[in-house]
Amino acid sequence: MGVRHAVVAGGGIGGLAAAVALVRRGWRVTVCERAQVLTGIGAGIVLAPNALRALDSIGLGPDVWAGDALLGPVGLRTPSGTWLSRTGAGAMSSRYGPPARAVHRGSLIDALAAALPPGAVRLGVAVTGVDDTGDTGGAVEPVVVRTSAGDLRADVVVAADGMRSVLRGQLFPRHPGLRHAGEAGWRAVLPGVGAPDRSALRSAAETWGRGERFGIVPLVDGRIYVYATATADPGTEPADHHAELARRFGAWHDPIPALLDRLGRRNPGPVDVLHHDFYELASPLPRFHSGRVALLGDAAHAMTPNMGQGGCQAIEDAVVVAHLLADAADVPAALAAYTKARRRRTTRISRRSRRIGELARLSHPLAVSARNLAVRATPSAVTSRALDTVLGWQPPPGAASTVRA
Repeated sequence: MGVRHAVVAGGGIGGLAAAVALVRRGWRVTVCERAQVLTGIGAGIVLAPNALRALDSIGLGPDVWAGDALLGPVGLRTPSGTWLSRTGAGAMSSRYGPPARAVHRGSLIDALAAALPPGAVRLGVAVTGVDDTGDTGGAVEPVVVRTSAGDLRADVVVAADGMRSVLRGQLFPRHPGLRHAGEAGWRAVLPGVGAPDRSALRSAAETWGRGERFGIVPLVDGRIYVYATATADPGTEPADHHAELARRFGAWHDPIPALLDRLGRRNPGPVDVLHHDFYELASPLPRFHSGRVALLGDAAHAMTPNMGQGGCQAIEDAVVVAHLLADAADVPAALAAYTKARRRRTTRISRRSRRIGELARLSHPLAVSARNLAVRATPSAVTSRALDTVLGWQPPPGAASTVRA
């Protein structure tokens, strides 16, 4: 069998991880990214233990993520600062192995792209469709990949083209598609220099109010990732994001007011604040493949960010699909195995994330009080056990790369 060719639609985290995993399994890979530059939108991502193990299996081990792991307690707080729940980093590490690391998405994108051969990524090229004729008269024809720069031919296609996936729409035209999750969010990354008391920023914490949340995550490079959410109708856009954040969260516990001040225009200039609606694939796809096309990440199972697992699950997808394709003589059969391996897990995590979002969006004072009481009364051991099936995931046996780029 000669060197086979995979085309990956989308140069985000999931697409690049799939490309790296396939290259290290001996495939030739072309990544088509519609943007003119590879960039991680200005936000952070927490690489949970399951994602770190997946990355390690494709050659991106701990040495790539230089800097501090999340060292302080991880948990939930009230706007007054009272802890509802928290788990020490040591307890998490002893239970799940590698401690979580929070990195800028751009850093992760750069690390994945650097692991690919020169020329593997084609920027400014959008995948617009696929034509998979399969077996015609005993001869298996290549998949024809339609792109804005002309047709490509491939032995397999990985559709990692995001939550508004063009290829998902082609393969599953009757699927209801995305549903608005009832929330909108803000994200920003602050420089670490001149930050408020660093001891208060050693832990990743999320604060729950009445239909509003604020999160603080220290990144490994010393910067600070902050995010906020609020219930909102789709398309609602504040006139001034800085003013809106200050109005909603300015009276919450330290160091939130100081961080909001740094987002403004006084310190020394404004920080870019991203605003977006939350969408999800509330109805699971019937499968994550069609013929020789595999759907991956948000294209397959777009979920709300409430568990911080969207990117982590895309990385898991990448490792599993490359493992199953490694020596597969029958690509459709390998992709059917990929659906079997991934659909149930990602559906469960997506549903769980949705339920967490429903709790976080509670706004009636009595409902919020009952929620907080229930969270506070839940033993940390119970909370940790509930995460075992998510964070304890291991790459398939033999998934470690056998071919180096």
